[in-house]
Amino acid sequence: MKKYSIEAVLPHQAPMILIDSLNSYHDDGCVCDVTITEKSPFYNEAKKGVANYIGTEYMAQAIAAYAGALALDNGNKVKIGFLLGSRKYKAFQAYFELNDTLRIKVEQLYQEESGLSVFECEITSSKNGVLAQAKINVFQPQDPMAFLDNDLEA
Repeated sequence: MKKYSIEAVLPHQAPMILIDSLNSYHDDGCVCDVTITEKSPFYNEAKKGVANYIGTEYMAQAIAAYAGALALDNGNKVKIGFLLGSRKYKAFQAYFELNDTLRIKVEQLYQEESGLSVFECEITSSKNGVLAQAKINVFQPQDPMAFLDNDLEA
């Protein structure tokens, strides 16, 4: 396992990089972290946290970091992918709390040659235990640009 910065493995740009680090990865998954601060995107001052539904994007970005690290390991460029949806998203508290460090674990359950994959995901914290769980469906085609609106430049 090589050590990559989160910016190197995610096909995103600030301010939409929501997770802080790729801690470890292996053939079937990875572990990422994010610490909730007042500067976190989607932070709600009144609630002193980030709404739990942002957890699906934390999970999706961890999956993207995993795919990006594997691509770089194989001498390829990091490609964009698409979050298709989540199944059985369960959240065990309404907000991810200020100053809490979340650990996002993703494990690939299934992958088709087409680029469709399913991941088992979990967000935990040392302070509050399991915070969220879901199965996340993603799609990373060979040519992702074919799925984007080419009229955006017009």
